[in-house]
Amino acid sequence: MDFTDVSLTALRVFRAVAEQGTFTAAAASLGYTQSAVSRQIAAIERAAGAELLERRRDGVRLTAAGRVVMRRATVVLDEIEATARELSGLPEGTGPVRLGWFPTAGAVLVPRALAALRRSDPGLVVVGREGTTPALVRALRAGSLDLALLASAPPFRAPDTESPPLALRTLGERALCLAVPAAHPLARGDFVDVDDLRGQRWIAGPSAGEDRLMGVWPGLDERPEIVHTVRDWLARLHLVAAGCGLTTVPAALAAAAPPGVRILPVRGGPQEQRRQLLARLPHPPTPAVARVAAALRTAALEPDAPDCAA
Repeated sequence: MDFTDVSLTALRVFRAVAEQGTFTAAAASLGYTQSAVSRQIAAIERAAGAELLERRRDGVRLTAAGRVVMRRATVVLDEIEATARELSGLPEGTGPVRLGWFPTAGAVLVPRALAALRRSDPGLVVVGREGTTPALVRALRAGSLDLALLASAPPFRAPDTESPPLALRTLGERALCLAVPAAHPLARGDFVDVDDLRGQRWIAGPSAGEDRLMGVWPGLDERPEIVHTVRDWLARLHLVAAGCGLTTVPAALAAAAPPGVRILPVRGGPQEQRRQLLARLPHPPTPAVARVAAALRTAALEPDAPDCAA
């Protein structure tokens, strides 16, 4: 089989696997069986005469040949989508801006930016989705996102090691905060001492493979007592309001805290910083993508949360 005979279906499946990181997740996103995805990948690798995906225990990663195919496949699939829009009567360049964001950015920053865009640029269409930072980086590399809001924690490494490096812009850096039930003894002051966090009950969340427990104050010198593990940030905060335990929150999420929760800084030990990054592939953005990026930068500058630096 010659590579010029590769089908559009195979290209779409290949992009989905590269974006999702596993055959299983790609199959779920496409509505295919895992065996169908495997057959399409086997076919495109036979046509390429090379392995396009490195199979690892934690998922797949593009090989050098895979990056070549992905770069070209993205152009082909984008052109097909543009042709479909033109045939349906939409002028060229009217496709939506595809935005991804990490979960807490969807609570305040993204809605604020989109509301501003609806006022200033009502004809601009933005379609978005939430995801973990690793998943969003894969989606950028796969060409299925134009922009992504990423979360970063110390030591603030690059989000991936692929080449060329992503174009990154820091939108903000704030200290990590602590969410405390309003009736909790720790809520009586204006800050919490890090030594008072020993022996507390914690509401944690999945850590997307990172070496830390999200929701637990970093660096505690004890094994934390996790009473609930919850993916959704708002649910986690409502459990705090119910008096079930403590959790950490980025400062940007303070504006979304429900009644019954106090957001406080922590004193003692090194400050725990969190960054918001705006990422895209390193080529000139379209005017529409540039306008969305500008709205996100402006929204990030608006002061809406307490400074949790103690």
